[in-house]
Amino acid sequence: MLTTPSTGRLKGVSAKAFAHVDTWVFDLDNTLYPSHSNLFGQIDDRIRDFVARLLKISHDDAHRIQKDLYIRYGTSLRGLMTEHGIEPDDFLDYVHDIDHSVLEPDPDLARAIARLPGRRFIMTNGSRMHAEKTAARLGITDQFEGIFDIVAAGLIPKPNVAAYTTFFQLHGIDPKRAAMFEDLARNLAVPHASGMKTVLILPQGTRDVFRDAWEIEGDKEPHVDFTTDDLAGFLDEVVTAAT
Repeated sequence: MLTTPSTGRLKGVSAKAFAHVDTWVFDLDNTLYPSHSNLFGQIDDRIRDFVARLLKISHDDAHRIQKDLYIRYGTSLRGLMTEHGIEPDDFLDYVHDIDHSVLEPDPDLARAIARLPGRRFIMTNGSRMHAEKTAARLGITDQFEGIFDIVAAGLIPKPNVAAYTTFFQLHGIDPKRAAMFEDLARNLAVPHASGMKTVLILPQGTRDVFRDAWEIEGDKEPHVDFTTDDLAGFLDEVVTAAT
């Protein structure tokens, strides 16, 4: 299993790397749960179906348009709002109406997050309802001070600067004393420029994942400070290094 030390980019987590951090920010999908669970794959399929019904096109054409909007706007929702004038509520309710039971409780992750000193948040381009259901299935609900979802962001998604600015201001966060955990490298560019420590979550080992190639690229970008495919293990290493 790929762990942080074996990436060749660092030898363990030094005691100084996260010593100043008092706020820990986690993306939700494919970050707090492994991508091979394919929970987000369900959402992806629902978005495709929504686009197909909205535009009265085939699933293949809907998939192509969906991905184009996702790449250009940060979320398919933002693209559909901008180019087709849809209302967000119906979209969010529809695409997150999925089977969360595919996730199993993750006591190792819950314990690792609980050990982190300071404040902890979930920051997601999804809905609060989806985040709450996901956290409940993983058994990590009580480990977070708050959830910052796409509605709280004013429907402006990561990687837009405005989404992070709103998050920092709403919760009184100094990004220079914070760390960000994400599965998309492009969503770490603004956090890194703001002074956050950044950690990219990679698919676990050699498992098959239901992701487009561009979504799992960028691990060598300069705005990625660390990479790992074992979030709980990485967090344990962070805490151990600081003690």
